[in-house]
Amino acid sequence: MTTVRRMTEYVPLSREEFRRRFFERFYDPAFDDLRAELEKVCERAWDGYIEYRKSPRTQAAGAEFADPAFALPLEWLATRRAIHEAKNRMEDSTSPSRILVVSGATRSEHTCPGEVSKTRRLADHARRVIETEARFEVDLLEMCHLADEPWKVIHPCKACVSTAMPLCHWPCSCYPNHAMGQTNDWMAELYPRWVAAHGVLVVCPVHWYQAPASLKLMMDRLVCADGGNPDPTTTRGKDPEAAKALELAGWPYPRHLAGRAFAVVAHGDSQGHEGLREALTEWLTSIGMIQAGAASVVDTLIGYWEPYATSHDKLDAQPDTFVLVENAARSLVSMVRAIRSGAYRMPDEGLHNPRQK
Repeated sequence: MTTVRRMTEYVPLSREEFRRRFFERFYDPAFDDLRAELEKVCERAWDGYIEYRKSPRTQAAGAEFADPAFALPLEWLATRRAIHEAKNRMEDSTSPSRILVVSGATRSEHTCPGEVSKTRRLADHARRVIETEARFEVDLLEMCHLADEPWKVIHPCKACVSTAMPLCHWPCSCYPNHAMGQTNDWMAELYPRWVAAHGVLVVCPVHWYQAPASLKLMMDRLVCADGGNPDPTTTRGKDPEAAKALELAGWPYPRHLAGRAFAVVAHGDSQGHEGLREALTEWLTSIGMIQAGAASVVDTLIGYWEPYATSHDKLDAQPDTFVLVENAARSLVSMVRAIRSGAYRMPDEGLHNPRQK
């Protein structure tokens, strides 16, 4: 059995530091007359932290799991049900084709900076194009909601997969973690939205040669969609020893989003757009999704080393950019039609990959 490596003993926060962080959320003087009540809530939260009540509401897993008696979090079970419902809808041959259009910019007109992103405009153009197609519908996912909605977060991936693939559960079971106050995790909603899609179009700006942090958070948390373990009872929750043994016994790497089509539009104002397009395309290909064609992957500049203040005007003056987005969207529609008709076959269908991640 491979040893689980550890370096340092966990040291919890002091009561004083925990209390300081808790009350940071209530800095507004409007809460001053509630101080006594908040002190009580803080003490109860401290107890949950020290006792580590990560998942305070659970129920027996049930007959669908390897260990029916093992207690699973109610929230995880609810997300799992939503994923199954989305999968059933996606696989229903009578349902309309659904395209998930991801607007990957964090910039919002509803908080600072107070102006819509060019990404959002391009994503909306793609949405309108797709909605003109018969029996197609669009789910527009705006990553800017992480910036302009209260208490909406995507918590960071803890890289369970790097300990052992079966420790990475599908859907992710790392959150919510009530002991740590890590709640309101948006991924519980986003997993079913990805599963329900027949095709995905990612529209994304360059941030320092990379995808924006908001989009990257979602990308990292989608790691469980590629090889993730749908049965946490097999690893007794988050037991690394059990997960290592399970992986070494032979893990099948279930690909929960494979077979869906994708398109990518990456844009910048000076440089980095090509590398971002390549990174997004490689990511989606690696999880088993299918590129819709040469026109479906785009990298482009909006202006070139010009003032940010006039960047929307520059986009208005570049109608070709909207045509490129339209072409990507229509390519995606064509690929989804081909896949759903049964006419498309992957060239490497049935081949075994001897080098799983």
